[in-house]
Amino acid sequence: MDERGDDVTLRKGHAFSGHTSQDLSEKNLDRIYMDYNATTPLEPEVIQSISEALQEAWGNPSSSYIAGAKAKAVINQSREKVARMVGGTAEDIIFTSGGTEANNMVLHTAIEHFRRSCREHHGVQNALPHIVTSDVEHDSVKLAAEHLQKEGKADVTFVPVSKRTAQVEVEDIVASVRPNTCLISIMLANNETGVIMPVREICRRITVVNKQRKCLTILLHTDAAQALGKIPVDARELGVDYLTIVGHKFYAPRIGALYVNGPGMVTPLYPMLLGGGQERRFRPGTENTPMIAGLGKAAELVTLNLSHYENHMRGIKLYLEERLQAAFKDKIRFNSRYPGSDILPNTCNVSILGPALRGWRVLSTCKRLQASIGAACHDGNRPSDVLLSCGVPSEVAANALRLSVGRGTTEADVDAVVEDLRQSVRLLEEMK
Repeated sequence: MDERGDDVTLRKGHAFSGHTSQDLSEKNLDRIYMDYNATTPLEPEVIQSISEALQEAWGNPSSSYIAGAKAKAVINQSREKVARMVGGTAEDIIFTSGGTEANNMVLHTAIEHFRRSCREHHGVQNALPHIVTSDVEHDSVKLAAEHLQKEGKADVTFVPVSKRTAQVEVEDIVASVRPNTCLISIMLANNETGVIMPVREICRRITVVNKQRKCLTILLHTDAAQALGKIPVDARELGVDYLTIVGHKFYAPRIGALYVNGPGMVTPLYPMLLGGGQERRFRPGTENTPMIAGLGKAAELVTLNLSHYENHMRGIKLYLEERLQAAFKDKIRFNSRYPGSDILPNTCNVSILGPALRGWRVLSTCKRLQASIGAACHDGNRPSDVLLSCGVPSEVAANALRLSVGRGTTEADVDAVVEDLRQSVRLLEEMK
């Protein structure tokens, strides 16, 4: 996610224009890209929008003359498109550098919200602000919360996910609430397993809790980075106060936005930076007009084509899982299948069992496949903390590969990848 460095990708390639896996392969030594959860290439229409903005909307958006007005108009149009993608209004969208900034802004706001609430209400005056999150969040939430805890600025409860469903349990979240709880932050979909979290039900339950509290409303946040462009996302239906948007996960540039339900009016929002009056003073700094234009176009494409994207990715992922099962039979373990849990349509986390088949070793032996072993917070020499939290045995998690397909991935790509994996596994087993 943006500069968050979501994933370690072995045999790294470049992000090419166009959106077909075949295009990527031809331009990258016939390799096949299956790491779309890490980043996506820019759609041609997105590149065109960026290029047009670079040439025609170069003015300072805060200026009143024609060049500035043109840039401001491009930003306003993009704000409307991004809002439409997530079920909000233009006024709900604050542009950011990416998901890390958006997530940190939410945690910063929650702490400030608590501090200001304590001025008015004495019930929590001597307590630290309390944050509830899960133990499988992205590091831009997890490490930020851990830092606040280490610095003595907040208490944090990291709720474990169920080893049966890989979801955080709604009852566990509700049970974690204290009088000084100021924020609940739960990702919408996990970047490694693809498991979709019960955010809507969490919000529904916490809304009831908020109505019973005399002070200190609990703010609700979801990081939707991995969900956008893959499944329908409507912030108002979910019931969240904040929703993080990351462009390069849905074929947009490395820029992001934060949805806030009525920023500064319905929902508190406090800036982390001081400067000019841009973004209604919530995020000062001259706007990056070309990248915002690209984000807007990518959001528009999601709004228009989501059903097609989702159905295609789901069909290709199913074909991938079928081919893997046929190739490796009882040596395969799918780490992205959990009873009763919905999974992203594009994500297949799989382990090929065997002592010589560590994930990083398999990928480094492959000649064509470009994929990930997991998040960048682990180095490949130890199993993923996320998978271990989900109940995957250590020896299985150590062999994990995260294969994430995209809008242009084909069955021919899948056939080639499975054959590449089969040859890699055979080679490694012969070498042991």
